[in-house]
Parts: sequence; C-alpha cells; structure tokens
Amino acid sequence: MNSVGEACTDLKREYDQCFNRWFAEKFLKGDSSGDPCTDLFKRYQQCVQKAIKRRGFPIEGLEFWPWQRKA
Repeated sequence: MNSVGEACTDLKREYDQCFNRWFAEKFLKGDSSGDPCTDLFKRYQQCVQKAIKRRGFPIEGLEFWPWQRKA
C-alpha cells in the first residue's frame, strides 16, 4: 500500500519492513526491549505530516501520538 504522500512511499515501505521484521523476530519471541524502527517511523511521520499540509488539511494542534504532547 502506498503512503498518503507519494514522496513518503519509500519511507513507509522501509518502516513497514523494519517493523514487521522486529515484530516477528523479537517481539513475538518475548523480546519487547526497544524498537529499532523508531527513527524510521519519525521520519515517515514527518513526511506524512508535510504531505497532509500540502493538501491543505490543517493539522496544527492535532496530536498524532501521545509522546508529542507538550507539557
């Protein structure tokens, strides 16, 4: 499946592969320590946010993930 932003599709595929590998090889075997895909996910998330903004959807103030909350 492609990403919402054409420019983000390669990042999405790279993240999906990383996550699926980690999930199958580590998490399902009981190793839930760390996620080696966090940086890839953040890069993909930023790309998607930019693509959404370019399409004219206002995303300012939206919370995509809990760790983005501002104290």
